[in-house]
Amino acid sequence: MERESFEDAEVAQLMNQHFVAIKVDREERPDVDQIYMNVCQALTGSGGWPLTIIMTPDQKPFFAGTYFPRKTRFGRMGLIEVLQDMTAKWNQNRSRVLTASEQILNHLRPQAKAASVTEVTPDLLEQAVQAFSEEFDGEYGGFGNAPKFPTPHNLMFLTRYAHLHQKPDVLNMVEKTLRSMYQGGIYDHVGFGFSRYSTDKKWLVPHFEKMLYDNALLVVAYTEAYQVTRDPLYKSIVTDVLTYVSRDMTDPEGGFYSAEDADSEGVEGRFYVWSVQDLREALESEEDVQFAIDYYGMSEMGNFEGNNIPQRIHASRSNELGGNSDQGELRGQQAERIRRRLFEYREQRIHPHKDDKILTAWNGLMIAAMSYAGRVFNEPSYIDAAERAVRFILERLQRPDGRLLARYRDGDAAHLGYADDYAFLIWGLIELYETNFQITYLQTALELQSQMLKLFWDAQDGGFFLYGEDGERLILRPKEIYDGAMPSGNSVAALNLLRLGRITGDSSFEELAQKLLDAFSSHVDSYPAGYSFYLMAVQFALGPTKEIVLAGAVTDRRMDPMINAIQQAYLPNAVVVFHPSGEDQEEVEHIAPYVRDQRPLGGKTTAYICENYICQLPTTDVEGVIHQLQQL
Repeated sequence: MERESFEDAEVAQLMNQHFVAIKVDREERPDVDQIYMNVCQALTGSGGWPLTIIMTPDQKPFFAGTYFPRKTRFGRMGLIEVLQDMTAKWNQNRSRVLTASEQILNHLRPQAKAASVTEVTPDLLEQAVQAFSEEFDGEYGGFGNAPKFPTPHNLMFLTRYAHLHQKPDVLNMVEKTLRSMYQGGIYDHVGFGFSRYSTDKKWLVPHFEKMLYDNALLVVAYTEAYQVTRDPLYKSIVTDVLTYVSRDMTDPEGGFYSAEDADSEGVEGRFYVWSVQDLREALESEEDVQFAIDYYGMSEMGNFEGNNIPQRIHASRSNELGGNSDQGELRGQQAERIRRRLFEYREQRIHPHKDDKILTAWNGLMIAAMSYAGRVFNEPSYIDAAERAVRFILERLQRPDGRLLARYRDGDAAHLGYADDYAFLIWGLIELYETNFQITYLQTALELQSQMLKLFWDAQDGGFFLYGEDGERLILRPKEIYDGAMPSGNSVAALNLLRLGRITGDSSFEELAQKLLDAFSSHVDSYPAGYSFYLMAVQFALGPTKEIVLAGAVTDRRMDPMINAIQQAYLPNAVVVFHPSGEDQEEVEHIAPYVRDQRPLGGKTTAYICENYICQLPTTDVEGVIHQLQQL
């Protein structure tokens, strides 16, 4: 619409003559976007972007739609005709327009309030798993037909369910999807990272845009799959994705950029696709060219508009990572050498535009991902990247009074932070604390959680509003629970509250989590599979939950193996607290008073592994820790 309509002189003249034109960046103003997307869905029965709204001067909408061509064609009304028609209605029958806009708002206002409460039970989990099973594509992975979105939190929920209930068929859905996404063109096999979604059911042809939030959540999903299966392919994918993020999506000061466009030189995917002639120019020999053709499933005809998207859909599972044989290892080395050559060649092309704004919410997700992968794979560079991003946000996107802001770009921080900004950053801080046990990250998480409750909590009906009480007054004050392309702030906040409750021993956090889960229970009950992150909070709430306390001195050489044993185990319903013997001891005991009696035995690092605060015998032996973890 930007190129076709908004840059057209006739359209511009119409708009400037009769309207005040407002363009909204929905990543900077998710509050505005959500309100008017609800309007569009109420008026038309569907939604999507680009979103077109016409409203009165006091923000009351009376027309909504999505894409409009410049002029009417093939039965789809054109933007010029829409503007002319709405102008005529406004001038000739304004009272009717105002009445219609008020009726729309009256319809939406009840949706902004809590519905009736239904009991949160394990049945919700089973209903969601059943729905995913019915929608699962057994041939290519994923759920439903084209287009297919990664939606990593669906996979995270299913991984937890499979692990907690010993359901290998459920884990198979996760693994099939993770492998198929990696093998398809949605994954950038030359430069790494995942695109936003696939236009076909095979994951072959992506919408080439790369989003920070997708890659962050996919890192978590693949890391958890590695923990459960120990499949080295998943570790390799995580390594490559984080290589891409560090190389291409990280600001010199440590924040993470938002996205890379699909287009370059005005053509979608041009940067990413290959002709056989391109291969001949990039590679040193015809043997290498033929290898690349075979390895990446290419041909003279191509698989996308006469060109080739590199992909591995044709490859058997045993061929990934070079297989186990000497010949397979040699093949893997050759594939990596050729990939590097292709990457160097591709770097000379005109790159897609990079959206270099830094969003607090999306950075919170990547901080969580970097922290989680850093501890599971014992990789200090990931942990360092997470710490740098936290410093960036606290220095650049936090006011002196502590209030988070939502967006930073070119030295300018703007927009009061939303519920998602708080929830996602708190999640990242909890993960970072459980990775390096620096108490400052837990303290910051608790401070932000207190601020979030003050600014966003709905004291009457429960749950968090999308924008704070200090924010701009809009026609509605919505709350979101649907876990779409990203999990909702409320779903993430529910799990944060539960984890903070278990870490600190403060039951008030868990009481708030219960109110939050209750506030949205009737929404979730209608289709549980649409609320997978919410269901992860339900899984945690239903328990059993484990509390692991490590007591000892940082200098104790037995500490590292013990920490590694705990951090590499898949423990989705556990929290870990480090009770140090050194200078941070009082701070930890102030935050989590229950650890005061959990001290090192005989001067040795000691692990206390508990369930609902009922502890097994403490152990100072790494093998003892591993044995107790295996019982969880």
